[in-house]
Amino acid sequence: MSDKPHDYCGIFGVFSHPDAALLTYYGLHALQHRGQESCGIVTSYFDEKKGRDVMPMHKDFGLVLSVFDDSKIFKRELKGENSIGHNRYSTSGSSKNPANIQPFRVHHKNGNLAIGHNGNLTNARELRDRFREEGVLFQSTSDTELILHLISHSREKSQMGQILDALHQIEGAYCLVILTDDKLIAVRDPNGFRPLALGKIDGAYTVASETCAFDIIGAEYIRDIEPGEVIVIDREATENQKPVSYSLDKQEGTDSSQCIFEYVYFSRPDSKIFGENVDKIRRNLGKHLAKEHPLDKIIKNYDADKKPIVISVPDSSNTAAIGYAHESQKAGLECKYDIGLIRNHYVGRTFISPGQKSREQKVRTKFNTVKGVLEGRPVIIVDDSIVRGTTSRYLVEMIRAANPLEIHFLVSSPPITHPCFYGMDFPDPEELIANRFNRDPVAIAEEIGVDSVCYLSAEGLVEAVKESNDSHHGYCTACFTGDYPVPVEFGSEKEENEIV
Repeated sequence: MSDKPHDYCGIFGVFSHPDAALLTYYGLHALQHRGQESCGIVTSYFDEKKGRDVMPMHKDFGLVLSVFDDSKIFKRELKGENSIGHNRYSTSGSSKNPANIQPFRVHHKNGNLAIGHNGNLTNARELRDRFREEGVLFQSTSDTELILHLISHSREKSQMGQILDALHQIEGAYCLVILTDDKLIAVRDPNGFRPLALGKIDGAYTVASETCAFDIIGAEYIRDIEPGEVIVIDREATENQKPVSYSLDKQEGTDSSQCIFEYVYFSRPDSKIFGENVDKIRRNLGKHLAKEHPLDKIIKNYDADKKPIVISVPDSSNTAAIGYAHESQKAGLECKYDIGLIRNHYVGRTFISPGQKSREQKVRTKFNTVKGVLEGRPVIIVDDSIVRGTTSRYLVEMIRAANPLEIHFLVSSPPITHPCFYGMDFPDPEELIANRFNRDPVAIAEEIGVDSVCYLSAEGLVEAVKESNDSHHGYCTACFTGDYPVPVEFGSEKEENEIV
């Protein structure tokens, strides 16, 4: 298992474009980092032969490139000008259940409907128990199915009314793309935990978890979908260039709370999320890290002649390391940002390494050191997070073998200490290295084999983000602070009803 947190999903949608499925394919490819377990695409069109609207679908386990490796899929199956797509990451149990692969597609009295979901519903247990009492049968273990049941049980007359009725009954962190026979509906939860952006290509509207999905297809970024906003894109919206918008109310006593870890690790650095470029934010995290932990305070015998080397753990911490080096130089502390670790980008998630040294071998297969850069120098490793610490320990052993003078491990986020109930997958709290060693940086440093470990403070993290993004929305820091902005059902498991 990877020693990094995971986001559950990436979603994409496009309405009224002749190459809808192909654009969705490219969009999912750009969002591959948000989920690698499975993926799928659903399209919609009117079938002349059948005399009715249809929703063809293609989905399977695996990466986008392998699931859609046959071009005939787009010519023969995924016809139509409207499409949604989904990349999924799951916890271990549900990853084996094909019923959990999204998008989900259903047929009901008001026509076809497909849905893709990113996030977690915090009232999932309550809803699931209610439906069980009513005798409802479940096909999957996903929160997303609950939304479909809410829609089908709604007493509202119109399909749009049923969808809005369902949305008013769910709580938590979620972004949705919903495809009907004549509409694309994009939804962001009232607290705005997860990112969702609106774009346009060739006059057609498109939505995506991150703007890197727009860049790959040449779409124009228009704006973020606002927290609590439900955007309805149909023929009229396309012709008038103005989608209809509805609003969902926040739970009483809660405020907007965008996931700050999206900036730290999840999102691609070339994306714009929550209204700001990820690269810009990460550089600022590195700068604040340098202010809180200056080189001359952490290196035992700082000597400008033996210039310290600042390296990143590629790729997610690259720009934070650049920010740290730049701010250190600005403060008159000589150092050099360099490439000390090379990442092998051709290692798949299914790489098999039997034997006792399985995890260590995976690290060595994924990374290698540049010994000439590291030898005889103090080395500053900048990473975005330490979760269990296993990967960090193996990386440090590799770097030690290159004979540096010292090794210091700097983290551009605070210690992760609490579980996330809003769509991130962390290990159990007792497995987190910060909890195992009572947040003691000296003990953590000894565990992973470095001379020192330094974390960015929670206050410094928030300050660094707000300094670079003047958005009026707040941020969720629950995984660092235990301050949960939306009430959660503690002790409940996301996939407690897994069928094996």
